[in-house]
Amino acid sequence: MKKDIFDLTGKIAIVSGASRGIGESAARLLANYGAHVVVSSRKIAGVTAVADAIRQEGGEATPLACHVGSLEAIDELVGAVESRFGRIDILVNNAAANPYFGPILDTDMGAFGKTVDINIRGYFYMSMKVAEVMRKQGTGGAIVNTASVNGVRPALFQGIYSVTKAAIINMTQAFAKECAAYRIRCNAVLPGLTDTKFAAGLIQNEQVRNAFVPQIPLQRIAQPDEIAPAILFLASDAASYVTGSCIVADGGYLS
Repeated sequence: MKKDIFDLTGKIAIVSGASRGIGESAARLLANYGAHVVVSSRKIAGVTAVADAIRQEGGEATPLACHVGSLEAIDELVGAVESRFGRIDILVNNAAANPYFGPILDTDMGAFGKTVDINIRGYFYMSMKVAEVMRKQGTGGAIVNTASVNGVRPALFQGIYSVTKAAIINMTQAFAKECAAYRIRCNAVLPGLTDTKFAAGLIQNEQVRNAFVPQIPLQRIAQPDEIAPAILFLASDAASYVTGSCIVADGGYLS
């Protein structure tokens, strides 16, 4: 066994939703361990800032915009990465949408469609297109999906978001089962409530925060840098015999 089983030197990684939060932390950590990270999100300005920060830290990064709700944008992203680097070794599906917070019976169908398009269709299509590249190159790869504890225990007033995160867990297992023959591993990380702009609506609501935090045995909200190491593990050779698994990083919430 090599000395540093987390070493990603020479690997090409795509991280979606990487302009902030868990995606940014994951992109910076993967780059810190040697990967050339394609930092991707909907707006180029955000990912350019992250890529610049990675390079300033001595890492390698390329910013590329991609709205994962668009199949055409995913085609362009994957095609551009394959054309430039000739390979893709790691995919971190992290971009997500959660535009509706409220009673499930009042769910706005426009918000429903956006959530499904990004959290399910986007993850599925991105995984499929990247896995095709990994299969073609013959050396396999690793796909890591950011799901959520909501996929196991639906959260109040987060009905459709919880449904999509449950679908990601099942999707992870489906890809893992069928892609193992091509040496492609597929796993998921299930974060609990994490201090990100994405979750700001919950965290900044004192009533919601005070109701939720006591349910967490560690009695606090996670930081993005506490979720990223689980992504690093699943993307690296340290997890070479791990596929179809979910790593829960929730401070004990589901226990």
